[in-house]
Amino acid sequence: MSVISISINEKLLEEIDALKDEMGFSSRSDIIRTASRMLIDEKRRQMDIKGEVNGVLFLIHKREVEDKVNDIKHDYESIINTQIHSHLRNKNCLEIFILEGEAEKIKELTSRFRNCGKMEHLELIII
Repeated sequence: MSVISISINEKLLEEIDALKDEMGFSSRSDIIRTASRMLIDEKRRQMDIKGEVNGVLFLIHKREVEDKVNDIKHDYESIINTQIHSHLRNKNCLEIFILEGEAEKIKELTSRFRNCGKMEHLELIII
């Protein structure tokens, strides 16, 4: 098995350690491997989506990156039926996008949000 080094901030490391204890993982490495597999599986499922679809996209981000969210979403107004924006604790925002359109455009929108590096959480559910 290969050994790699990664940089993780203290908050995330504390959460990983808590998860390790809660869920009975034997090590931090086990958690990272499991999370990596889950991300790869999610990406594979998204790649299989084709044609006209409906979906719901959930985002959590810091309030100070609202401009970035708006910049991205304006490029996809043709597939966004509804957007709900709510302020959460700790200066976070929740965005819920109800989407309808070509699967490729929905995947593109999701990738733009994921790749901007500003999202605390992102989840796409295809209906």
